[in-house]
Amino acid sequence: MTLQVDVVTIFPEYLAPLGVSLLGKAQERGLLDVRLHDLRTWTGDIHRTVDDSPYGGGPGMVMKPEPWGRALDAVVAAGGPAPAPRLLVPTPSGRPFTQEMALELAAEPWLAFACGRYEGIDSRVLEHAGDRMRVDEVSLGDYVLAGGEVAVLVVVEAVARLLPGVLGNAESHRDDSFAPGGMEGLLEGPVYTRPPVWEGREVPAVLQSGDHKRIARWRRDGALRRTAQRRPDLLAGLAERLDDRDRAVLEQAGFDCPPGAVAT
Repeated sequence: MTLQVDVVTIFPEYLAPLGVSLLGKAQERGLLDVRLHDLRTWTGDIHRTVDDSPYGGGPGMVMKPEPWGRALDAVVAAGGPAPAPRLLVPTPSGRPFTQEMALELAAEPWLAFACGRYEGIDSRVLEHAGDRMRVDEVSLGDYVLAGGEVAVLVVVEAVARLLPGVLGNAESHRDDSFAPGGMEGLLEGPVYTRPPVWEGREVPAVLQSGDHKRIARWRRDGALRRTAQRRPDLLAGLAERLDDRDRAVLEQAGFDCPPGAVAT
């Protein structure tokens, strides 16, 4: 199955990275179909105006509804009789983008992105679009960017790598940080490759032992320590899934384990 991605923006050139590396190869193999659209194509004046001053006053400009309405109409019409795409609108006030959401989006056949600029898109555009398609406002985090293009690069790459056939090893994303059923909500621990000694630093002996049970335990210990140090907030919901060894590792890392059932 091919995932179709339509992106409407006033800076199509900003999305050039969607055609290189992993995403470029996915397109060459027919697993991903990226279509870029210049919003100014659907303006109606000689200056190709896409913004105007906000009602109610205030700083900045707001993107006009007319070009956006025409652009989304054209994108949907180009899909023929197929169901409308799922529309994603990057914005700091949106739903936080997570690995769980990436998995959810990877199951969609068609995604469309509306890249806002300035103070955002006239709210009526999203209300109108919501009458015929699912609309999700999505945030990368608690900060503000100049526009939605960077967020599109992030979301499309996170989603595309989950599509069957995109990664060389289908199991590569199973143990990603935040992957459900993989690290179980933990950050991924340290990783190593050859040579066994570099600049006087050795690869941990357990990783060269061939003992897969010990290696798995070592990796979990590393994930627990890293999560405790960098994202202790992620550990709050894991109390019922921590065994005695987990708790000991976390206590050694200086993390005060929350009370909860202990798996044996």
